Amino acid sequence: MTLPLDAKIVDFIETHRTVDVKKLALSSGRYPDVDMHVAIQQIAGWQQARLKIPSWAAKSGILYPPHLNMEQCSSEPTARYKADIARRLGGDEMADLTGGLGVDFAFLSQLFRRSVYVEQNDMLCQIAENNFRVLGLDGVSVVCDDCCDYLDTMPHVALIYLDPARRDASGGRTFAMSDCRPDVVSLAPVLLSKADHVMVKLSPMLDWHAVVDELPNVAEIHIVAVGGECKEIVAVMSSSRPSATTVFCIDGEQEFSFDTSERCQQKVAGDVTVGQRLFEPGASVMKSGEWGIVCRRYGVKAIAENSHLFVSDADGQYHPSAATASAKFPGREFVITRISSMNRREMKEFLSDVDRANITVRNFPMSVAELRRRLKIADGGDSYIFATTTDKGNHMLIMCKKTS
Repeated sequence: MTLPLDAKIVDFIETHRTVDVKKLALSSGRYPDVDMHVAIQQIAGWQQARLKIPSWAAKSGILYPPHLNMEQCSSEPTARYKADIARRLGGDEMADLTGGLGVDFAFLSQLFRRSVYVEQNDMLCQIAENNFRVLGLDGVSVVCDDCCDYLDTMPHVALIYLDPARRDASGGRTFAMSDCRPDVVSLAPVLLSKADHVMVKLSPMLDWHAVVDELPNVAEIHIVAVGGECKEIVAVMSSSRPSATTVFCIDGEQEFSFDTSERCQQKVAGDVTVGQRLFEPGASVMKSGEWGIVCRRYGVKAIAENSHLFVSDADGQYHPSAATASAKFPGREFVITRISSMNRREMKEFLSDVDRANITVRNFPMSVAELRRRLKIADGGDSYIFATTTDKGNHMLIMCKKTS
């Protein structure tokens, strides 16, 4: 792709940007004066950005890279969240050593007097220079270089940001930190000698405990979910050794945090009864696995050790601790209306006036699809059925209504 884009390509992109790119590819012979490869890449990129980076898609003149780079870049909500982290950390200068499309860099750089974007792919650097200019970013520099080479000679900064590539040489996905490029585990001592803080975006598949064990001086772990799906884990290393690691579980407007010095036993409910409230943790809290802290903070009890579903006291009242009394449970809240075993007669009565429901399975021997076939009900409606296993090993169906 040659920059700047030819005027004919720009006009074609503007005219056809909502058209199905597969149909455009099949009709490329009708446009001999247009570089269709470039046009389709830009149209496909804009269509992805409209959902993933809407503030960019709304600006005329933004350029987009090939599909893989679009797939790997951060979404706008997660980029904004990382900027919130950086705002709290403070500082005057930052460097992004794995620039890519530059979405994270664009949001982070607005908080610093001087910001450096480092990327070894020349085409991505050209796209970044164009986009940063369109976005009106001040005090930014684009450096086309290998991140490790740049790291050797870079000046000290307040923040280094990295998003290691999670693909191997053959294009296969990798998840372990040491398998990503660059390898932040081996680079950590050098990184910490060059910055007050180092922020690393990691795979949501990782166990955050392993991140704390493998990286030095991890002050913060952020488990970030968007739309009920865990999207990334962000680790913040500090040049000074923290006394404990604070873990933040973020799911939209909901936040649950704790530090690694906290430890407490999960409480198990025993019996589950009609009228109790049922709580389903959000995706980021699920990922944290800190059920004992959840029980203590929010005054709830687990249905069973591995159910990851929680209930209020038998009186149905919600009794969070004083520290969290003003905070809603970090997830969804329901009121239990019916309970059934898997006995055929009980299930018939349980479903007597229900022909559709939203089904969730937790610690249960059937998938949602299998259970739906067994119950013979459609999806949807305002009833919610949770299928789980009690602490006594009995399979249970719990019907609920959402409280809000």
